[in-house]
Amino acid sequence: GRSPPALAALSQVLRLERSRRTGVVFPLEKLARSLAPGADTARFRLFQPGLAALQRAEALFRSGRDHAIDYVSSAVRMDHAPPPALPEVCFIGRSNVGKSSLIRALFSLSPEVEVRVSKTPGHTKKMNFFKVGKKFTLVDMPGYGYRAPQDFVEMVEAYLQERHNLKRTFLLVDGVVGLQKTDHIAVDMLEEFGIPYVMVLTKIDRASRGVLLKNVLEIQDFVKEKTQGCFPQLFLVSSLEFSGVHLLRCFVAHVTGNLPTVDAS
Repeated sequence: GRSPPALAALSQVLRLERSRRTGVVFPLEKLARSLAPGADTARFRLFQPGLAALQRAEALFRSGRDHAIDYVSSAVRMDHAPPPALPEVCFIGRSNVGKSSLIRALFSLSPEVEVRVSKTPGHTKKMNFFKVGKKFTLVDMPGYGYRAPQDFVEMVEAYLQERHNLKRTFLLVDGVVGLQKTDHIAVDMLEEFGIPYVMVLTKIDRASRGVLLKNVLEIQDFVKEKTQGCFPQLFLVSSLEFSGVHLLRCFVAHVTGNLPTVDAS
């Protein structure tokens, strides 16, 4: 099997000097330091787990003899989906937002898990289900917008409305370009169905600090003023540099009920 990449494990991150370590584990907190003095940063640190919680979450994403992490199946219709036996999270976003790359980064400590990543936008045409031991299921949804599957809306609407074990939907937004028109359609759908969700800004390694800060502040204002079901804190990630990946693992563990108490750092 492949070896996990550098910084995929917390033990490697902890060897970094303090400022870089903060940037990897809490990229939003590091970005907040660029704000004007006195700015309200409460929504930047609503979910700020301590080291013990981060380590417990990481263990969930590491396969072992009694904890197999596997691709289970793909489905184009709900009657093809595996039984809703475990708590579930799903990842949705525009084609080419980096969804499959992020899921591969989350599972990077279990390199035997095959998450197909394509350079062609719209490669994911089906709902792909991954089982994390007996703890939870993670679903990679087809991308919307450019080259989305023809029956995307029917597939996703049916999933969101019928999947009663769905605990949280992760809506991925490109950190370089911010919210797009197609993202607003996804937000409207989640709001209409009353689905709890959280926004994740991807590809933050490609955005300048100024562009990233502008997009973060604009999206936070949008979430505060226009949404009911969105978690107020954004999650920033880079699948390449592993920024925010450890924190996101922890949040997934938390919302699926596998980390009921999260001690603040």
